[in-house]
Amino acid sequence: MSADKVRGVRNSEIVWSFAESLSAAPRPYSLDRDDGEFVVFCFTRPEDAQALAMRFHGERLPDTQR
Repeated sequence: MSADKVRGVRNSEIVWSFAESLSAAPRPYSLDRDDGEFVVFCFTRPEDAQALAMRFHGERLPDTQR
């Protein structure tokens, strides 16, 4: 998801609390691509990744980029 959605204390708390309620790995990583900065969350269950993407208008990486 765009790093802008995770910036700021309040936004960060909302995204992190939602991700932690799912099967998110303890630490996301950042990725710079196409003139943008992104935060990448990893999940044990694909349906959890989809839930986070839908909730915060993010997108899942294609299998070839995971």
